Amino acid sequence: MKQRTIANPIKAKGVGLHTGHEAIMTLRPAPINTGIVFRRVDCDPVVEFKVQPDVVGETMLCTTIVNQGVKIATIEHLMSALAGVGMDNLYIDLNADEVPIMDGSASHFIFLLQAAGVAFQDAAKKFIRIKQPVRVQNEIGGWAEFKPYDGYRLNFSIRFEHPAFKSTAENMTLEFSSTSYFKEVSRARTFGFMSDMAMLRSRQLALGASLENAIGLDETGVMNKGGLRNKDEFVRHKILDAVGDLFMAGHAIIGEFSAHKSGHALNNQLLRELFSHPEAYEIVSTDEIGEAPIDFSSSKVLI
Repeated sequence: MKQRTIANPIKAKGVGLHTGHEAIMTLRPAPINTGIVFRRVDCDPVVEFKVQPDVVGETMLCTTIVNQGVKIATIEHLMSALAGVGMDNLYIDLNADEVPIMDGSASHFIFLLQAAGVAFQDAAKKFIRIKQPVRVQNEIGGWAEFKPYDGYRLNFSIRFEHPAFKSTAENMTLEFSSTSYFKEVSRARTFGFMSDMAMLRSRQLALGASLENAIGLDETGVMNKGGLRNKDEFVRHKILDAVGDLFMAGHAIIGEFSAHKSGHALNNQLLRELFSHPEAYEIVSTDEIGEAPIDFSSSKVLI
């Protein structure tokens, strides 16, 4: 299994979920061992953000990376798609401060990546293998942990006191592969409560939100005309977010992730806790471990 970039540059345009700003995003191939690098090309000079846990500066309702006071918000859905296709090296150029939200899931980013094509590079793919358990928790009962596992398994549970959640599953386990990610997770949309909108917009959040890019919930249920894409779309989206947040590690993970009522803050805290314990993980390559325990298929997926 070799490192991957895209075969051809590709562009997309859209509005930011929180800022409401229109952004043009260009994905470009990157050399071996570059990693994932975001670039604010509207800044002079251009500001670069190499993906790693400590570049995350804010986690209020999204994952925001910060460098030299410059920000790029809501990167988690794009990062999730990159993890889904097994991308290793990529430049992401943006002319604004937020990644376009598209339809609120990762499916449009998957489409972009597959339209650009996957290019295999002459270097072994690298992974972060969990060797010892690591756990973090917060004061409201949320927690997240890594454990050793020969593959990549994600377990997630949520708990919301709202009528829409009473008829939907609140937990899910995913045995990660590109195929399972495409089918089970990539189309799950972000969601929000109408009762929070006035407060969020007073804080300059959710300024670009609509029923075209998010699931809206009023007092009784789902407001979107088509309803949910899956009966457990809410927890599927939380796994989508976690896949993106955890890919901020810089490489795919070999291990088991479990979480309850976790979000962007705890997901990032878990990565930082892992990296603060060198004995708890190791970076390995396919040259060392042979066949990778995770299947990154490059087959097409219908959006």
